Amino acid sequence: MPGARRAWENWAVIQVMSRAEIDDFMHEQVVGRIGCHVDDRIYVVPVIYAWDGTCAYVYTIEGQKVSMMRANPAVCFEVDEYLSGGGWRSVIIQGTYEELAGEDAGLTLKLLADRFARRSSTGRGQRPRGEGRVPVAFRIRTSEITGRKVERSLQAGAQRSLGTFLLGRRARRT
Repeated sequence: MPGARRAWENWAVIQVMSRAEIDDFMHEQVVGRIGCHVDDRIYVVPVIYAWDGTCAYVYTIEGQKVSMMRANPAVCFEVDEYLSGGGWRSVIIQGTYEELAGEDAGLTLKLLADRFARRSSTGRGQRPRGEGRVPVAFRIRTSEITGRKVERSLQAGAQRSLGTFLLGRRARRT
């Protein structure tokens, strides 16, 4: 059924995001995933971040991700969003881990504080997890950034479902 396949392809076209779309998306989202690799071991962990247009800034505590990034600063950072109706957006950054101290660490805290001051104040006053472990501020400096998206609507999804139903019905008749 060439016509049915063409309809599906039109519905599921993956589009390249512009740099402006990537920056808007990175500013909207809250959680990204860092992928790091050391000694044949791959580790992916979610983090809360702030974006300045070239780097993702993170404030965390020492642990496996920090140890691995210190050993191999080449990392991948991924942020995604899934939308109702089946659409999605995703940004992938290839970059370099840079641990920060002094004023740069202060900048990281300020970026995160400013970002979340605009969000809900729920959760304030709670004791931070990892008490007793050393805090670490770092950024991921971007060397390559790509963004992809699929824009689907509920209407398009309903049309696809109807098309699938009708194709199945036609196939049973023949």
